[in-house]
Amino acid sequence: MKHRKALLLVPLLALAIACSEDASSAPPSNAVDGHPLRQLMVRLPSALRPELRGIHPRVYVTDAELPALRERAKGSHRQVWQRALDQVRALRVEPPPAPAQERRVQNDVGIGIAEAALAYQIERDPKYLEAAKKYLEAAVSYDVWGYLYNKPNVDLAAGHLLYGMGWGYDLLYNDLTEAERTRYREKLTKQARLLFAAFEPKADATYPYSQNHTFIPIAGLGVAAYALYDEVEDAPEWARLARAIYERVLQTYSPDGYYYEGFEYWIFSTPWLVHYLDAHAHATGEDLFDRPGFRHMHEYVAHSMLPDGQYVFDFGDIFDGPATRAKKGPEYERSHPGGRFHTNYNLLYRLASRFKDGEAQGVAAWMESLDHYNAENYWSLLWYDPSVPVVPIERQTPWHYFPDHEVVYWRKDWTPQATAFAFKCGPPEGHHAKPLLADFRDWEPSTGHAHPDANGFILYGDGSYLTGPSGYAGIPMAAHNNTLLLDGKGQAREGEKHEAFEGIPAERLDGIRIEDVKLEAGRAYVRGNATLAYEPQLGLTKFVRELTFTEAEGLVLTDEVASRQEGRFGILFHADDKVETLAANQFLIRGQLLVDVTAPAPFVTAIVPNIVAAPGKPGSIEQGEREQRGERLEISPAGVGTQTRFVTKLGIRAKPR
Repeated sequence: MKHRKALLLVPLLALAIACSEDASSAPPSNAVDGHPLRQLMVRLPSALRPELRGIHPRVYVTDAELPALRERAKGSHRQVWQRALDQVRALRVEPPPAPAQERRVQNDVGIGIAEAALAYQIERDPKYLEAAKKYLEAAVSYDVWGYLYNKPNVDLAAGHLLYGMGWGYDLLYNDLTEAERTRYREKLTKQARLLFAAFEPKADATYPYSQNHTFIPIAGLGVAAYALYDEVEDAPEWARLARAIYERVLQTYSPDGYYYEGFEYWIFSTPWLVHYLDAHAHATGEDLFDRPGFRHMHEYVAHSMLPDGQYVFDFGDIFDGPATRAKKGPEYERSHPGGRFHTNYNLLYRLASRFKDGEAQGVAAWMESLDHYNAENYWSLLWYDPSVPVVPIERQTPWHYFPDHEVVYWRKDWTPQATAFAFKCGPPEGHHAKPLLADFRDWEPSTGHAHPDANGFILYGDGSYLTGPSGYAGIPMAAHNNTLLLDGKGQAREGEKHEAFEGIPAERLDGIRIEDVKLEAGRAYVRGNATLAYEPQLGLTKFVRELTFTEAEGLVLTDEVASRQEGRFGILFHADDKVETLAANQFLIRGQLLVDVTAPAPFVTAIVPNIVAAPGKPGSIEQGEREQRGERLEISPAGVGTQTRFVTKLGIRAKPR
């Protein structure tokens, strides 16, 4: 990948303009064309504040602001800061030697640089400075940032390293030798230019703005831009591009707070939204936080938690499903390092502080009480605002409906033994995607981490995850969820690619919706219409599922299905381990969930291994190994037909105590 000469040598006049207060409103010499991003680059503010020019640090803090942080670390935030110091990875783990191709290890180097650099600035202990330099030198030694075989220099690792090295360079600038500053600056410049060239607007280029592979690397580019703004001639151009792309990222972000890629990706991805917004606000003075999705984000986090608080309602690509829930397999160590659930809950401190939101503060406090893990504990020193009062989780409503993504969560209460369920029936990126796609011709949705799971549900009770989806899949299928098959076929364009929804018109996806919802204490009712989730050639004309829950009756599913031609309908129920047959119409899952089939009559069943195509390595995600993740029960009418009605009652047996 070669960087265009026009970007290497910005004309002196353009450079002078870029360094003025009005740089963001003046087009660089090569930037005026018809692409929407070019127009945003010209129009939107991205210039470094005049008072920050020529000084370091400046990206997130200045020398003038550091004394207050040091006082926090000794006083009001002492416990918070001690947790961060206990975790400094650069003191505990040697950086991987080049080429560092193991999965995600370069990401940790980027985070480790920032962590050790801030620890040094707060503690002024030389051991943190030396640790940060060790990780900085490792980053310089990686000729390729990221994987040699997939998107080298322009993907997630590049974003992590640009962020970590950019902030580390900025924080440690006055403690580095001239030779060190030159070496780190040159490496940052090289990598930022490679990334800029990959994302630079070209004619008819489209971008998956809402997807983490866009906004994570661009967050890193923005941090590097502000770290080098008046030291590298084209750094202002990086800042302009980052600001333009983030305009679209924020416009396409969910307005109801739900995160469409699944909770694993909320953990991994959303910190980068905050990292960019914090850097941009501090560097330019423009605050971009006040978005509906950010104000509602804590609701998604709270309601995604299972009642025991140690795992989540796992719609979408989330870990290894049954294996992770059983605390087994390689993904468990990543999801629960040292046995602690990795949720990055301290992100909610920032939102609570920004919006003075006691509920967000309360969700974070609840997760802290559950001993959750943060990858970047050091941010709590800046993010946590003890003046925001806590609304305890017990005082927050234990159910919620996300209307844009059409997801319902209900639980009896916030205790670990509470009965709880989640139900999903909506477009993969929410209803807001339809009008935006009409307006933003430069937006190309990337929905691979969302699954074909309309009218699917998850049930938890008596301290156990009872039934739900199968986890992260290289090729996601409706068969991996508690939903409907017609002649063995599922939803969307599943079966070949990670992106089951690729090429499906937004108008059709927008028709997948919850038609009615009533949530209250002791009872819940949801009706979802998933008809349009199925390809027209299958001939399905109706799939309406009603879910009714009362404490007396348990959960009752009523499914009305119909098709244009005769076919075989089948509804599915998944078990993490075995499905037991108790009687002709009764089955037991996990020894606790009683599945009682009332209709149709007669019916037939099949209990089969639940085989999932696990994700392959980056760039070959569809090429993963096939593996069994529990079993599934399929219930079908005894013969083929054009319509049928299913009625299934789900009751929860108490575990032996």
